[in-house]
Amino acid sequence: MTSRAEAVRPALRCVIVMDSSSFQSTPPPNLLLVVSGSSGAGKDAVIDRIKELQIPVAHVVTVTTRAQRASEVDGVHYHFVSKERFHRMVESGEMLEWAHVYENYYGVPLFAVRNALMTGRDVVVKVDVQGAATIRERVPGAVLLFIRPPSLEELERRLRSRRSESCAEVEVRLGKAIHEYERLAIFDYVLTNHPDRLDDVVEQVKAIIVAEKLRVIPRRVELNDPGHA
Repeated sequence: MTSRAEAVRPALRCVIVMDSSSFQSTPPPNLLLVVSGSSGAGKDAVIDRIKELQIPVAHVVTVTTRAQRASEVDGVHYHFVSKERFHRMVESGEMLEWAHVYENYYGVPLFAVRNALMTGRDVVVKVDVQGAATIRERVPGAVLLFIRPPSLEELERRLRSRRSESCAEVEVRLGKAIHEYERLAIFDYVLTNHPDRLDDVVEQVKAIIVAEKLRVIPRRVELNDPGHA
């Protein structure tokens, strides 16, 4: 007579053999982090703090035709160029995205993003909301971060305190900020930049980078030439 233990024994001998390569992982692709938000939300402050803390990301500097402020350094905060030079860059396909904002032009140089990604680091760029929408269409694998102040009152305080715009210009920027908040759906993350808590936002950016690197299906940055997106 066959015992119950002997009857089930053959089933116990069935072992699933998996190739060890199934458990091997490859480094996740480099990320393209797009930092956006309303004027005065603190985009520059976040990026500057990331650089101060030497977080290993490459920052691609935006090109602009607006006047350089006294506190700004050419090539660090922006690449300041003439409108003629800017238009030549657009016509020759040198921009990942560009926009006409507040009577000036802003754009992200495509070659600089490519070169930064080739260094093996994650890349961060700063754009306005219109620019973020363009990058979302051209580079679906980009990670879009929206920086916002805790309130409209705080945004107004920041804009007025920097004394770089007239009262009329401040009103225009506040009005635009309200409409920009209506486009939050195109972003992946929303980060609130409270006064005196800048490091909290930076820690959130670091956490987002970690989370994105752990995705089962990673984001992949594919940069196409203008007209071939």
